[in-house]
Amino acid sequence: MLHQSYVHGYDCSEARRLQDQANTLVELLHGDTMYPAGHTVLEAGCGIGAQTLTLARQSPQTQFISMDVSSGSVAAARRALQDAGLANVQVMAADIMQLPFAAASFDHVFVCFVLEHLAQPVSALKALKKVLKAGGTITVIEGDHGSAYFYPESELARRAIQCQVELQARAGGNAMIGRALYPLLRQADFREVHVSPRHVYADASRPALVEGFIRKTFTAMIAGVREAAIGQGLTAPEAFDRGIADLLRTTAADGVFCYTFFKAVGVKAHGD
Repeated sequence: MLHQSYVHGYDCSEARRLQDQANTLVELLHGDTMYPAGHTVLEAGCGIGAQTLTLARQSPQTQFISMDVSSGSVAAARRALQDAGLANVQVMAADIMQLPFAAASFDHVFVCFVLEHLAQPVSALKALKKVLKAGGTITVIEGDHGSAYFYPESELARRAIQCQVELQARAGGNAMIGRALYPLLRQADFREVHVSPRHVYADASRPALVEGFIRKTFTAMIAGVREAAIGQGLTAPEAFDRGIADLLRTTAADGVFCYTFFKAVGVKAHGD
């Protein structure tokens, strides 16, 4: 169950980070995410609704059911949708491994930043495939911390990132799952699988990405595991703090930061 292994936690700072991330990456990740009028979409693992708002706005005549295992996140998503005046989404609490839907209930399934937290991602994909109609699509988006590289180079920054990777692994997840989306979807017997890398490149000529991604999304995420990393003996306070400072150093006029997300789309074959 996701809420037991979500390494980032559920406090207000994490909610802000998720919204900053969603706002910064709307075009990169979701510019081509649109669904036909009258279709039904299951968003599995909606969290606080950061991606849900974009989905609902871009496909206003599509009906969404957005679910999450965390009741607190479900409540936050409902508030966000109400504040935005979006009425084409129903939000509910549910577990991916115990979906409360009949087989072949949805035209499409959407999953974003969820598989990385699951110990059995293929089982989750198979569970989602059961509620998908034949010929329906699944869209999966994940990051890959192994794709992060930057200037100036810093071993301490890399060690800080590795703390987050290790904590997620200890919780049963995989912070580098993006590169594995194609084989995972094929193992779950999805067909016509296509994966497209989505590269983030940020330097001083792109101030919105510098602020929105380097500072408020990626570095904030790594900084958020500080206490857990120190508590589990993965790092010393001084080393971790210097690593975070070096990540923030990439936001300077001569800094550069790169990261890759992966977006995969697959189809449920007839007869599956």
